[in-house]
Amino acid sequence: MACLTYLLLVFVFTTFTSIDTRSVQQEPNVELLLTKRLNENKRLTMTIASYRHRFEHSPNFKAFRWALSQQATPPYCDFCYLFIPALRFLIEINETVHIENVTLVLCKKLELFLDIDVCYGAVHEYKDAVIEILSITPLNSKELCALTFDCEDPADFPILRWNVTLPGSKPTPKPPQPPSPDSSKLKILHLSDIHVDFSYKPDSQADCTKPLCCREGQARPGHAGAGFWGDYRNCDIPIWTAQAMLQYASAIEDFDFIYYTGDLPPHNVWNQSRDEQLYSIKTINQLLAQIFPNKTFYPAVGNHEAAPCNLFPTPAIRSENISWLYEALADSWLTLGLPSDTRDTISLGAFYTTIVRPGLRLISLNMNYCSSENYWLFVNATDPLGQLQWLVQWLQYAEDHDEKVHIIGHHPPRSCLAAFSWNFHSIVNRYENTIAGQFYGHTHNDEFIVFYDDVDNQRPTSMAYVTPSLTTQAFLNPGYRVYTMDGSYQNSSYWVLDHRTVIMNLTASNLYNKTIFVDEYGARDAYQMQNLFPLDWHNLTQRMQNDIDGPLMTLAYTYYTKSYSNGTKCDHECRRSLLCNFRTARSDDPHACDSIPTYR
Repeated sequence: MACLTYLLLVFVFTTFTSIDTRSVQQEPNVELLLTKRLNENKRLTMTIASYRHRFEHSPNFKAFRWALSQQATPPYCDFCYLFIPALRFLIEINETVHIENVTLVLCKKLELFLDIDVCYGAVHEYKDAVIEILSITPLNSKELCALTFDCEDPADFPILRWNVTLPGSKPTPKPPQPPSPDSSKLKILHLSDIHVDFSYKPDSQADCTKPLCCREGQARPGHAGAGFWGDYRNCDIPIWTAQAMLQYASAIEDFDFIYYTGDLPPHNVWNQSRDEQLYSIKTINQLLAQIFPNKTFYPAVGNHEAAPCNLFPTPAIRSENISWLYEALADSWLTLGLPSDTRDTISLGAFYTTIVRPGLRLISLNMNYCSSENYWLFVNATDPLGQLQWLVQWLQYAEDHDEKVHIIGHHPPRSCLAAFSWNFHSIVNRYENTIAGQFYGHTHNDEFIVFYDDVDNQRPTSMAYVTPSLTTQAFLNPGYRVYTMDGSYQNSSYWVLDHRTVIMNLTASNLYNKTIFVDEYGARDAYQMQNLFPLDWHNLTQRMQNDIDGPLMTLAYTYYTKSYSNGTKCDHECRRSLLCNFRTARSDDPHACDSIPTYR
């Protein structure tokens, strides 16, 4: 979540959870009231500091959001309805300096909860973009709050609805069939969310008040300092850990090519620059080329490659462009093996298509043009760059020429704005005979997503795999994924037949001061599956649902955290939320999980 949204959430959770909004409006001295409330809640300091992946991506937080959404109007929405008109009024009267001043005052009020340097840095990073977006967006306050905080269903607003054009009639579905045992196979390495912190310092403070730690200071009394190989707390991995994992994969694994789905820089999003992002991209990609000299990488761009993080302007934004990043990616990706004919669309928007093997087409999407964290979409979110229509054209080409397609991207489609997500789902359903696999990252966890038919919501049509991160951020072991696929031969299905996850046991590695790698699990054996086709994954979720508090869900949660946490720590609400994740391919789908046992 972008830092300004995070600041708003912090403000809301430290005020509206204990202050009725009416009392704020009626209180003659709001400053004294806020100061009093902030002083009463010092115990939340460290909890908020470690917000990102314990807060935003955890099943427990999703369960909390579900519970909170049952209120008629969640408290952060009350704040949003008040705050957005105030900002727009200041913009209208050309007094935007007050926006910065008020936000900086808010930073001082939040100093007990959020490092003031982080707060000031976030204001500096994002204020100009936010002011311009509020100046030119056609969305009203309710629509903005619906997109930013899910205060209302975006589908209720016509301006937020749009559709792509799907050509022709859908062929009769042909579910994948197992290949013969002696047919050729492909092995694909999948790397994602590397997040190297070049400022990582062993023995430094790992539980600081910033969203990213292990960079400075001494450990507090009674607290362990940052481990040499990394730390489970609010830290990304040092370059030597990334290098050790990649060298291990290169030496041990026998794979044919590499999917590489973005997020290279660290999580210090409050004080990043273009030069720092380009340094991360160049340095890490050079390392990859050195360690895997004869392998082709098929990359996708992550949200952390931009500066400011998450903000990817469309060509319609005249005051801001992101060509500096796309040109650098084009140069870098071509050195990692992409053919030269991919340069044009990479330079335009960091997406492309190419042939990987005879009969297998790869389509890499820039999923940052679907994310609610990309505030430039609040100006116009209707198929930015025409990327979805371009996707349809290439899928139709693949269908006409008997090609199979793999789709890669950073954000899973359920993380997208609703209109994009639902259109994407319709596209996947239309071309279910053509799309043989989808591969994403972003969440840092080990997940899978079953797509279901638009008409028969019990018929699975496609599979998306969310690979675990290389970084430890937050409370995860480092990991990577290897897929075994139907191989390169005439009429190959190119479907995933099995996958295996490898992790570094960070506790043991720090304890013995050497890297210790573990084959965490293979999907077919661990889950007792005959194949890894959509119906097999659907049947697995049925088994999970039938014994939601049993050992199978315990195992799934253990793998979800890359064996950092024992699955018994995931209670019934957490398990329901996790299972819902596995079955939810569309955002804002109110009925995706109706069949799962409700919260107790």
